[in-house]
Amino acid sequence: MKRRIDQSDQKFTSGERLQQTVKRPKDIGVQARSQWWVWTWTKVGLLSLCVLSVTILFLQQLFTVSDDLSRPSDFGLNHTINIYLNSEEGVRVGVWYTVPEHRWTEAQEKDLEWYEKALGDGSPIFIYLHGNTGNRSAPHRIGIANVLSAIGYHVLALDYRGFGDSTSEPTELGLTTDTIYLYNWVKARSGNSLVCVWGHSLGSGVATNTAVKLQEKGKHFDGIILEGAFRNGQVAIEHPFTWFYWKFPYIQYYLFNPLKDNILNLPNDDNLKKIRTPLMLLHAEDDHIVPFYMAQELYNIAKNAQNSDERVKLVPFNGSLGYLHNGLYKDPHLPSIIREFVQSLSLTA
Repeated sequence: MKRRIDQSDQKFTSGERLQQTVKRPKDIGVQARSQWWVWTWTKVGLLSLCVLSVTILFLQQLFTVSDDLSRPSDFGLNHTINIYLNSEEGVRVGVWYTVPEHRWTEAQEKDLEWYEKALGDGSPIFIYLHGNTGNRSAPHRIGIANVLSAIGYHVLALDYRGFGDSTSEPTELGLTTDTIYLYNWVKARSGNSLVCVWGHSLGSGVATNTAVKLQEKGKHFDGIILEGAFRNGQVAIEHPFTWFYWKFPYIQYYLFNPLKDNILNLPNDDNLKKIRTPLMLLHAEDDHIVPFYMAQELYNIAKNAQNSDERVKLVPFNGSLGYLHNGLYKDPHLPSIIREFVQSLSLTA
């Protein structure tokens, strides 16, 4: 009798196991709802992260707009003067002009007339053209200005129309017009000094566009440095959250991206086929905005166009250094790299 009870218990237990292993429709529904909730909350989390990122960008831009760009000393540039130039009727652009560091003491409390005369002291001059976000006060832009000034060069950092406290709206022709105006303003005051251009990211396209326009008029930069340069303008205006804008297109109307309504064609690849000015490309191998292979492609294009290994240089920065798209100014070897390039210009001038 006892054995039969044990067998009955055993059958009952096996039946329970069978029920547990066979999923009922109700169980399947519960699992589906569970998976749906997990996926829903995952999407909510990702969306929240995107909104947070956009909010941070908004606040950064809001903070930047509130900066008083007419006071470069507030940003640690005590041998710099702020200038406003009327590049064409109805357009006023802001420029920071920094003199060589060895003239720091002499520059204190000096007016624009002194700074204009200083341009003719024989030291090389760089026009600096920045990228697509913010203005001339961004830390990495100030970093480049400090590097160039420490070497002994003049630096004029331009905010194109629509950027910083410059008026009007940015267009491809407008950005080039502003740069040409600044070039002519500098040349009228610089005597026989070398006048070079440094274009970073978006600024690389503005630099090559300007170089082509000047060349067509029989003028030229003495040297061109392109940092983080792209093949064409589509890469320069692409934002890290572009996919987010595609999915939620209305969000871009709440962002302060001055180029969001403008389609630019800044073809570095085509421009470098025409330019005959000595060129140096600087690019981080870990650049997360403009891939390094683009610098290699531009180097090959320019080298073939100028038929010279001496007039065209590519300087890569190892990805292990972590410079990404904006950090080359931190490199301790950068001053000597720039100085060597500029000295080579003096030999061919």
